[in-house]
Amino acid sequence: MSAISNFPAAHRHRAAPVGVSEAGKFGFRSAVASVPFQDDIFWRSQSALSHSRKAAKYPSVQMALVDERVAHGRNLAKPSRILAYDLVQGPLVRWSSIADKSIPDPPTAVLVHGILGSRKNWGTFARRLAQAFPTWQFLSVDLRCHGDSASISKRGPHTVAAAALDVLKLVAQLRITPRVLVGHSFGGKVVLSMVEQAAKPLARPVRVWVLDATPGKVRPGGDGEDHPEELISFLSKMPNEVFSKRDVMNALIKEGFSKDVAQWVVTNLQQTSSPGSSSPSFSWVFDLKGIAEMYQSYEETNLWNIVEDVPRGVHVNFLKAERSLHRWALEDLQRIHAAEDLAADEGGGVEMHVLEDAGHWVHADNPDGLFRILSSSFQGIKT
Repeated sequence: MSAISNFPAAHRHRAAPVGVSEAGKFGFRSAVASVPFQDDIFWRSQSALSHSRKAAKYPSVQMALVDERVAHGRNLAKPSRILAYDLVQGPLVRWSSIADKSIPDPPTAVLVHGILGSRKNWGTFARRLAQAFPTWQFLSVDLRCHGDSASISKRGPHTVAAAALDVLKLVAQLRITPRVLVGHSFGGKVVLSMVEQAAKPLARPVRVWVLDATPGKVRPGGDGEDHPEELISFLSKMPNEVFSKRDVMNALIKEGFSKDVAQWVVTNLQQTSSPGSSSPSFSWVFDLKGIAEMYQSYEETNLWNIVEDVPRGVHVNFLKAERSLHRWALEDLQRIHAAEDLAADEGGGVEMHVLEDAGHWVHADNPDGLFRILSSSFQGIKT
C-alpha cells in the first residue's frame, strides 16, 4: 500500500526531486520517501510545480464526477496550489495521475473532514480501508482555510459551495473519478454540494455518505453542546502563538468545552520552535477568519433539493450517531425517510443509518461500526 501526499510531513526524508512531464499537460516533480511508514506504506510527495510550456492556453477540464466534458479551466490552479491532500492506495493499485492516460483510474473514495478538522482525521481510517479493499484508493483533503491548505491563498467568499468546487478541481487535475464521497459534519454538506455542482445524470454510480449532518439550514441550537460558532469565537481571542498545548486544552475545558473537543482542537497546533528547544512554541495551522465564514455558510446552506431530487446514478446515505451532538429534528428524519421512497421510484437512492455507541466523532468513537456500515459501498461497486 502506498500513500501520496503533496504536503508530506516535514520530518520525512525525501529524495532529490526528479522532473516528470506529461506531454501536452502539466510538468510535475515527484519525490519518493526513503523511509517506510507503518504497514509498509511508503510516502511519496507529488507536487505540480509548473505548467508545461506545451500545455494548451485553456486546457479542458473534465469534472471529477462525470465522464463527459463539462467545464473549461481558463486559469485552473496547479494541483499543489488547490488543496493539500493524501492519496492512500490499496496494495493492488498500480496507477498514478502522471501515468499513461490509457490506464483507467482505480475506484476512488474521497474523504472530507468537518469544520476545524483536517485530512489527518481520516488517516488511520483511510489506511484501514485501503488494506481491506486493495483495488481502491482513498483521497483525503484539507479543505480551504484548514490544515496545510490554509497556506494556499483562496479568494472569498469562503462557503460550502466554494469548498466543494476546490475538491472538484483537485480531483479533475489528478484525473480521478470518485465512486464514493464521504463527508463528516461540515464535510457532509461539501460532498452534497459536489454532486449539485457536477453534471447530471452522472456517468458512473456514485455513493455519497453524509456523516452526522442534515442537508438543510441549521436550526438555532442545532449543533448542541460544543457549538462550533462558540468554539471559533473563543479561539479567535487566543494569541496566534502559544507555548503549551496543555494550557490551551485547560482554557477550552474551563470555558465549558468538552475534553474530547479540547484534545481535538490542539491537533491544529504546529510547533514553530526547533525540536528539543527549551521553550517550545506553537502556532495555529488554520485560517480562523475564513473558517468562521465557512461555518456561517454551513448553517445557511440548504441542499434538500439534492436529497429530494437525487440525480440518477447517485445514492445518498445519511448516518446519524446514536449520541450525536447534532440535534436531529424529527422533521428532518421524516423528510429523509420520505426521500427514501421517492428516490427509489426515480432511479436514485436515499438511505438512513444509525451508528450505535458513537458520538459526533464517528470515526474515532466507533471506527469498527463505521467501517462495517461503509464497507457496503466498496463491495457493491464493480472494479
